[in-house]
Amino acid sequence: MKIVVLSDTHAKDLTDLHERILEDLNSVDLIIHAGDYTSISFLDQMMDLGDFKGVHGNMDPEEIKAELPGEAIFEFEGFRIGVTHPAEGGSPLGLVERVKTKLGDDLDLIIYGHSHKPELKRKGDTIFFNPGSATGAFPAKYKTYGIITIGDRIEVGIVTLS
Repeated sequence: MKIVVLSDTHAKDLTDLHERILEDLNSVDLIIHAGDYTSISFLDQMMDLGDFKGVHGNMDPEEIKAELPGEAIFEFEGFRIGVTHPAEGGSPLGLVERVKTKLGDDLDLIIYGHSHKPELKRKGDTIFFNPGSATGAFPAKYKTYGIITIGDRIEVGIVTLS
């Protein structure tokens, strides 16, 4: 199973995404977005692409916050996955600990946004993954997103675009 993971897109619609991201979005089993869409039309377009899981972010308007939760926990192919975006915003320092506190430590994978910087680390049995910003929104240095492959185990990769 293949999953595309986005966050911090700050986009008005799908045309704001790189062509490679659009290709990947049209060939996956699941799309996960970890918040800060900033446009309800972009969210609607994402949801129309296929199986979708998402949370709202601190920069999202009220209409997106009414549509999506601040955090989500679900099971996919036998793995427990949590998704969040710190709704309170704030410093990216200590972000992993904040999302762990929010979602708990009984998850196989925690996906989070907010910092616009890709990060992949393991703490104990949990993988922590921030895909960065798919549109390269400041302070990102590059456009990045994630590809997750799930089989017997979870494999996470960061795709960096120019």
